[in-house]
Amino acid sequence: MAAPSVVLGIDLGTTSVKAAVVEAAPDDSSGFVVLASCVRAARAEAAAQSAAAGPQAREQDVSRIIQALNECLTALPRQQLRRVQGIGVSGQMHGVLFWKTGHGCEWTEGGAAPVFTPGAVSRLVTWQDGRCGSEFLASLPRPESHLSVATGFGCATIFWLLKNSPEFLKCYDAAGTIHDYVVAMLCGLPRPLMSDQNAASWGYFSTQSQSWNSEILRASGFPVHLLPDIAEPASVAGRTAHAWFEIPKGTPVGVALGDLQASVYSCMAQRTDAVLNISTSVQLAASMPSGFQPAQTPDPAAPVAYFPYFDRTYLAVAASLNGGNVLATFVQMLVRWTADLGVEVEESTVYSRMIQAAAEQRDTCLTITPTVLGERHLPDQLASVTRISSSALSLGHVTRALCRGIVQNLHSMLPFQRLREWGVERVVSSGSALSRNEVLKQEVQRAFPLPVSFGQDVDAALGAALVMLQRTLHQEES
Repeated sequence: MAAPSVVLGIDLGTTSVKAAVVEAAPDDSSGFVVLASCVRAARAEAAAQSAAAGPQAREQDVSRIIQALNECLTALPRQQLRRVQGIGVSGQMHGVLFWKTGHGCEWTEGGAAPVFTPGAVSRLVTWQDGRCGSEFLASLPRPESHLSVATGFGCATIFWLLKNSPEFLKCYDAAGTIHDYVVAMLCGLPRPLMSDQNAASWGYFSTQSQSWNSEILRASGFPVHLLPDIAEPASVAGRTAHAWFEIPKGTPVGVALGDLQASVYSCMAQRTDAVLNISTSVQLAASMPSGFQPAQTPDPAAPVAYFPYFDRTYLAVAASLNGGNVLATFVQMLVRWTADLGVEVEESTVYSRMIQAAAEQRDTCLTITPTVLGERHLPDQLASVTRISSSALSLGHVTRALCRGIVQNLHSMLPFQRLREWGVERVVSSGSALSRNEVLKQEVQRAFPLPVSFGQDVDAALGAALVMLQRTLHQEES
């Protein structure tokens, strides 16, 4: 009997990089075993953002992301990596980075673990980027797509650079998400490939025709040569051009997936499941029936969008910009306040103690609307605190209200009543912010009176691995 298939899943997130080595269960073709997993903080936020973009810019250092990826792979057992027969990759959607073809990375050969490091590569402008204000977005051509274009979307960022930094774009001839970049470097692709999942997240992409709005973009002077070629999700982008951390040269690599879709794939056991992910941001997704087609006119004010999934199906998604990042902002504020008072305290200590205080404070009358980043359907909305009383100013009250506000904000976008109308019977939850925060878990159960299960922090990496594993198994069967 042939040895069970082994695959590697990678997720390149906003705050961390995750990896999981997965093996098909020998006694059940539909089962799997996680042999090893690893999470490493990226710490990639650029110290100084682009001056022209202003304080609302959000950029990351690609070298730090790849360093975190290398640390993840180094921590995995070598004997397991030698058995890898496929690599699945997912990552943060919407963002964009640029590179020069043939010079995007440098490989270190001859060592025990060949690695690549970024070469002629720009910073990653992330999905959190706010340089494209409402006035600028209104000046852009109307897309032929069911999805609106928002700040932080790849095509909107390129339009902004075209107007404000045209010389910058002349330095590069390829673009993609951070996970498209990693796939291109691993396979030595002459042109980047992009799944429709990531293309839709950039804007100006028609999921019906599976093509970019090239004519609309070209008429506006957009550099269409930077747009990646499109490939089916779950297809193979190429094969590794080098041995990589004991993984053999020539190993198939899947086209990069959206982290949302990868997380859903790892969690959704039945079509009647809704999947909730609370990490840096928040997504609540439900599967639409086969054959569903969204209206082809974008509605910027709609809180629910429809993103491509697999096999030409769609996910209904409420995607909030305000999740674990809001808690992180609160922690950083407390650390700065204590420093101003002459007391130095670690962020990890603040976080653990505020969660403990909130866990002991089971309820509060304090109300926090936590939209410090606005929302894509309400870009100008800011955060607020109401119903303040002298008896509700403790750390426990404020933290409880903040966690409740994050969940309630999502619930206002996609209420559980609507989920029930769609036939949802269970909520499957995951994500780094949720996995280490018992208070958030309590508030999820309070807001969504359905059976709720909680997953792990490596779900997107696991999903990317499982997509690749299913492909490997199907090939073996045929």
